[in-house]
Amino acid sequence: MAGRIPKSFIDEVLARTDIVDIVGSYIPLTKGGRDHKACCPFHQEKTPSFTVSQDKQFYHCFGCGAHGSALGFVMEYAGLDFVEAVENLAERLGLEVPREGGEPREDYAALHQVLNDANAWFQRQLRVHDARDQAVEYLKGRGLSGTIAAKFQLGFAPTGRDALLRALAAGDSDTSAAMLKAGLAIERTPGTLIDKFRNRIVFPIHNRRGQVVGFGGRVLDDGQPKYLNSPETPVFHKGRELYGLWQARRANRKLAQLVVVEGYMDVVALAQFGITYAVASLGTAATGDHVERLFQATSRVVFSFDGDRAGRQAAWRALENALPHMRDGREIGFVFLPDGEDPDTLVRAQGADAFEALLAAATPLSDYLFAELCEGLELSTIEGRSSLVKAARPLLEKLPPGAFCELAWQRLAELTKLAPQQLRGQVAPDSGGTRRTEPNAANTPRGRTRSIMQQVIGWLVRRPDLAQTITNRDSLRDLTQPGADLLNELLDLLLGKPDLTQARVVEYFRDHPLGRHIRKLATDTTDLPEDGLEAELSDALDILLNLRAEARVRALTEQARTSNLSDAEKEELKALLAGQKLRDRADIDPQGRTKSL
Repeated sequence: MAGRIPKSFIDEVLARTDIVDIVGSYIPLTKGGRDHKACCPFHQEKTPSFTVSQDKQFYHCFGCGAHGSALGFVMEYAGLDFVEAVENLAERLGLEVPREGGEPREDYAALHQVLNDANAWFQRQLRVHDARDQAVEYLKGRGLSGTIAAKFQLGFAPTGRDALLRALAAGDSDTSAAMLKAGLAIERTPGTLIDKFRNRIVFPIHNRRGQVVGFGGRVLDDGQPKYLNSPETPVFHKGRELYGLWQARRANRKLAQLVVVEGYMDVVALAQFGITYAVASLGTAATGDHVERLFQATSRVVFSFDGDRAGRQAAWRALENALPHMRDGREIGFVFLPDGEDPDTLVRAQGADAFEALLAAATPLSDYLFAELCEGLELSTIEGRSSLVKAARPLLEKLPPGAFCELAWQRLAELTKLAPQQLRGQVAPDSGGTRRTEPNAANTPRGRTRSIMQQVIGWLVRRPDLAQTITNRDSLRDLTQPGADLLNELLDLLLGKPDLTQARVVEYFRDHPLGRHIRKLATDTTDLPEDGLEAELSDALDILLNLRAEARVRALTEQARTSNLSDAEKEELKALLAGQKLRDRADIDPQGRTKSL
């Protein structure tokens, strides 16, 4: 299989796809005026605020801010990555996805095949192997039924150095190599392979498409380590996958919440008691990728940790990794279990209702954040409040723009008795925690005046047809203001493809360094006049050109004060003064000499 999917093919797929058909295949839509409406599938609401525009081929939720093209919707709703979503839409159209040159994208069919075969073999051993009794008794002792074991495809890896290798590879070198690459075998000595999992209960790990990508194993004797995971492989990355997420999505058509627990057995035990929305990270702290995948499935996530020191340290790492993903409409809570308890033991001792009561009373992320930051500080003193500011500021700077971000800064202001503006100064939080002193196109809040450049780019993104009305295209290439490069790139695209919709423009810039600015502008209609937009655009472009001319006049003026202008520069200056009628305001004469000389 070749490398990247050509942009031209992605554009063709979007051009031939009707977003109303795509979204309507997942959720019911109602026609209302020019658009279609529904209750948002990405957050809980009673009054529909989710709109799908057939004209723009774009969806937008006025409640939580979710937005995008048909491609983006499939990614968010179905939990697919970009390539999978393109393949999904292409399959609907009966198209084969082409690949272009560059780094080849390896076909991992052989890895998936041996992982799938291993999963079937492990499950069979739990049913028929002579040594299965110990594994079966262990599972029964944990209160698991055969039904729940089958649902999670639990298996048994018997004792023996190479039982799985002999069963699957039978001496075939290609299969043995695939097993090594898939993490099913390890090389004990050069040229000698042995099974990775031996004498263990085996938990298969599925990706979002339901493919087995790795395994976890719980030892059945006193061996170490107690739990063993597959290593990192081309198809398995611990920092991205979540055990039980595939099963949770299958068991719940719409997930009201997900609870993140610490172990495989916790997930399975909770499912045994009807709590079918538990997942587990794979021996690592919850990463940013984990958090984003969780929020692709639900709007509420609860982390359940032991109440000991290690549990609280893991909770804090999860909080730090979650902050950049706390967009409006998303909710995170934290539950700390009593000493000696884990979800498995608690639900067996007290029942599902007791555990769900703990989840309902989970500490909100914002409360946990400030409680931890304030611990040990004397906020009645200047020293204590300044220490809080020092500790909180780098964390709040990670938050993406929105109401949650503003309210978090407001809470810090209340605790420190400072105005929010004093706390933030020239720092405005964005998804990367960067500092800036000028508003940017992606993060200008509603109500604040955008720059002219931002307005122009926003109008063109939302109304691509406007590009055809521009008559001074060549002059715009000389613009030097911030955003000019993006404007010119956008104009080249729109003039070259006059049939582009808003959604296709957004997708074109998906991987662009300024792609997030484009996505933000695509959903903001606060500066989009209903009538006379062509004239507004023409006037705005004239202003940008005049500003460029004024800047050039100032530069030439300054140069004339310190050195002689060339003949070409003098002619340029004369033309600028004539064209922009700035001669009377400039401190120079028509020949490019300063009047004081």
